Formats: sequence, C-alpha cells, structure tokens
Amino acid sequence: MSSVRLVTAIMAQYPLPMNGVHGPAHWARVRENGLYLAPLTGADPEVVKLFALLHDSRRTTEGWDNDHGPDAADFALTLRGDLIQLDDPRFDLLYEACAHHTDGDTEADVTIQTCWDADRLDLGRVGIRPDPARLCTEAARDSKLIAWATERAVSGYQADILDEWLRPGD
Repeated sequence: MSSVRLVTAIMAQYPLPMNGVHGPAHWARVRENGLYLAPLTGADPEVVKLFALLHDSRRTTEGWDNDHGPDAADFALTLRGDLIQLDDPRFDLLYEACAHHTDGDTEADVTIQTCWDADRLDLGRVGIRPDPARLCTEAARDSKLIAWATERAVSGYQADILDEWLRPGD
C-alpha cells in the first residue's frame, strides 16, 4: 500500500471538515486502537489500518449518515489494485468491515470484529462511553483499555500518524 498516495486520494474526496469528529484525527485513533488490539485478537493488521482510513471517508454529514459505510466499502473497490493491494479474502474482510461498521453487529470474522471495536472504542469523542456489551472481542471489553481509549477520544488526542497524513510528502 502506498500510504501517501492512498491518504491523498481519500482526503481529496472527503467533503467534511478535516477537524470534524469523523475526520482524520478519528481515523488515526481508530488505527491505533486497532493496531493495539490486532496482536491480542489475531486480526490482520493491514486490513485494520485500511479500515481506519476508509470507514468514515464517505460521510456527507457529521450527523446520522446511513449510507456512509456501504459507500466507503464501494470507494475501497475503486481504489483496489492501484492503491489497495489485498487478495480477495482480505479485501472481502475490509469491504464487510466498512459496509457494516454502524450496524451494531458483534458477530463476524475476528478481523472485522477488531475493526468494529477499534471504531467503537473512539466513541468518547461524541460523548459516549463504549459499552462492553456492544464490543465484539474480549480484548476490547477490558475496562482499562476502554478507559484508555475513552480518555484519548475525549481529550482529542492526535496520533503521530496524523502529521504524516495531513502533510504527505513533507
């Protein structure tokens, strides 16, 4: 994956403010949450990283946006082969994770579950403490992890990768 080209392509079509609650700072925290969880759950870290970048990339509003998950999955299809290099089974995981990340499901492949948990652990940014019963994996239901992720979300923590994403090529 060419991360600079991929991030540039995603940012170029993102219609919402870059500093909004569903923008790059959120994507970066989701990425870190997912990469923390992946070794604990056995999830595919490459799929987790791609999910973090893509899952909210097709939002058209900061409010309820029913179609943004399926739209993000379809957007990933347009990037496949050029900017996203995954074999069919791994791409199917990414597609499903993006398409259904707001459905509230908890049963899926462990990589999809890890993606969904990584996103749900960042709900503190909108004033919601993650409910362990709505998290998919045992690792994500750990009370210390929930507290850590919630504090980062509430405080507006900005992951180091965000600098690279917002200033690609510097």
